[in-house]
Amino acid sequence: MSNAKALPLVEPEAVAPCCPPLTERPMSADEAEVAARMFKALGDPVRLRLFSAVASHEGGEACVCDISDVGVSQPTVSHHLKKLKEAGLLSSERRGTWVYYRVEPSVLAAMGALLAGASKAA
Repeated sequence: MSNAKALPLVEPEAVAPCCPPLTERPMSADEAEVAARMFKALGDPVRLRLFSAVASHEGGEACVCDISDVGVSQPTVSHHLKKLKEAGLLSSERRGTWVYYRVEPSVLAAMGALLAGASKAA
């Protein structure tokens, strides 16, 4: 049995909701910067597939071993997962030799709220 402890790699505040709905008021420069970083991270097809794989995985989290089959090498998968973490879209936890990723519910809610107002205005 391993004595390894689960160590969080991203602090919870890194995944806090970023912005009000687009139709509520104009974004501040800081809010726009955060939102742009999130959408830029999702603008890459491999990152979008990885994000979707984590978000839709049973139990709400996925081991990197379960989501790495996206048509690129393992180092490239790690690079893309790092970019998603830096954008505040994923958090991760090391368990032994594997890293588990999860999408925080607050991130999905914030992204949904940001865009939901825009669809009502159309």
